[in-house]
Amino acid sequence: MNSTASHANHHSFILTGIPGMSDKNPWMAFPLGFLYTLTLLGNGTILAVIKVDESLHEPMYYFLSILAVTDVSLSMSTSPSMLSIFWFNAPEIPFDACITQMFFIHGFGVVESGVLVSMAFDRFVAIRDPLRYASILTHDIIGKIGIAVLIRAVCVVLPVPFLIKRLPFCHSNVLSHSYCLHQDAMRLACASTRINSLYGLIIVIFTLGLDALIILFSYMLILKTVLGIASRTERVKALNTCLSHICAVLLFYVPLIGVTMIHRFGKHLSPVVHTLMANIYLLLPPVLNPIVYSVKTKQIRRRILHMFQGRKDRA
Repeated sequence: MNSTASHANHHSFILTGIPGMSDKNPWMAFPLGFLYTLTLLGNGTILAVIKVDESLHEPMYYFLSILAVTDVSLSMSTSPSMLSIFWFNAPEIPFDACITQMFFIHGFGVVESGVLVSMAFDRFVAIRDPLRYASILTHDIIGKIGIAVLIRAVCVVLPVPFLIKRLPFCHSNVLSHSYCLHQDAMRLACASTRINSLYGLIIVIFTLGLDALIILFSYMLILKTVLGIASRTERVKALNTCLSHICAVLLFYVPLIGVTMIHRFGKHLSPVVHTLMANIYLLLPPVLNPIVYSVKTKQIRRRILHMFQGRKDRA
């Protein structure tokens, strides 16, 4: 079968809700809608609080705003296909729409990783050189860091749609997730996917892997600085400012490592496990990040409580 004919057979892909239990898809509709609503409300609240409260106009909170926007964008990348499956029982997605979704999901994943690195740098500067913190991380520098993170993600992920589009597809067109991923679509090709696999591995090592090492190194330097502080109270205070970021890093990287390990070594596991881990990786951080920052960051928690108390008093 030639490449042109193969592509002609694949005008669309079929997405999978709950593997082997398509009759149970409607049961996921409301929990999924609730998660997306929680993501929008949580991250929207964080953004509104930081915008309204001038005392939060500091580098740490600007980076948190970028993280919130990234979380919402990542959620919105998966929502069209997931809602179409679980709400409208419409699992079919056009080939080009699938490739577009793939670009945005992988792109915002790389952006989120870059933002977490930026936030680690922010914490390092704040603890290592608190007197020059605001003068080092100016609005201009934060803007440039944000643009650099975005450009890096676009440059790294841009080849992915073209690498997929060049492949002939003559096998099944059923994907194993409820959204489009590079590694998922790649396995359906009926030609060599060596270049795709190699490029995917390079992306993981030189973006997500390198970012994880930089974050780890940043925290080694932070710990070294904190241990040099004479006052025990000041040491605890300094470490407390890092707790929210550490939680955000764990929420992003632990599911990512879990998905990678299951994809590589868990081929004998039930497809439901693969789907569950992939959904946790994409859906959990955007929901939990605003909750973590609201609970762990005193200034944000105080401002949110103040907003709700103000509304109650007016009522």
